[in-house]
Amino acid sequence: MTYIGIIPARYASTRFPAKPLAILGGMTVIERVYRAVDGVLDETVVATDDQRIFSAVEAFGGKAVMTSIHHKSGTDRVCEAYELLGHKHDVIVNVQGDEPFIQASQLEAIQHCFDDPLTQIATLVKPFTPQDGLAALENPNSPKVVLDDNRRAMYFSRSVIPFLRGIDREQWLATQTFYKHIGLYAYRPEVLKEITSLPQSPLEMAESLEQLRWLQAGYHIQVGITQVETIGIDTPEDLARAEEFLKGI
Repeated sequence: MTYIGIIPARYASTRFPAKPLAILGGMTVIERVYRAVDGVLDETVVATDDQRIFSAVEAFGGKAVMTSIHHKSGTDRVCEAYELLGHKHDVIVNVQGDEPFIQASQLEAIQHCFDDPLTQIATLVKPFTPQDGLAALENPNSPKVVLDDNRRAMYFSRSVIPFLRGIDREQWLATQTFYKHIGLYAYRPEVLKEITSLPQSPLEMAESLEQLRWLQAGYHIQVGITQVETIGIDTPEDLARAEEFLKGI
């Protein structure tokens, strides 16, 4: 099987404009993401809507493709990029352009989800630990996932799921394994084309989580488990934390 990693990267971010071109440890964020993926998957491409990002990727020797400025999600951008490339791969891996510390083991975990020929979509989770603390578990910006016995996602929520009835909240992390969603996705090409044509669903709009559209439409999402913690960059403050993290590795 062959895997292509497509990294959606847009210039206009409300919380952090020009984020892909921000410098992290002497290198742009987008270059760090690209280099983390390149060599692990069979092909790596940045999908962007801005000439500045396109030029920056080409300048460090990477491969980029220009896509529409009108996409509402990275998933839509990835789909267009794959179609523009005209290449044929068994699986498309959507790597967030603001995850410079993504590890090879995480990419390999999501690849292994497709050892099952019935896998349509795959993503990653990381177990919360008691050391993470209740505040991290209850953070609505960190979606939670519940899994079935076959390690398929049953539901994603910004709320804490499952709710532990009759147990003090301070004891939840010591009592139950809760899973944090890691925003790395992979899809078979035909499935990606199908899910990008779906209208927004009520559950998606309620939680503002795109993957709920796919679940509500009846698609299965296989889940890989990682123990690796990464730092996503959504704000300039996240970039500062990433700089400190980089100094320690």
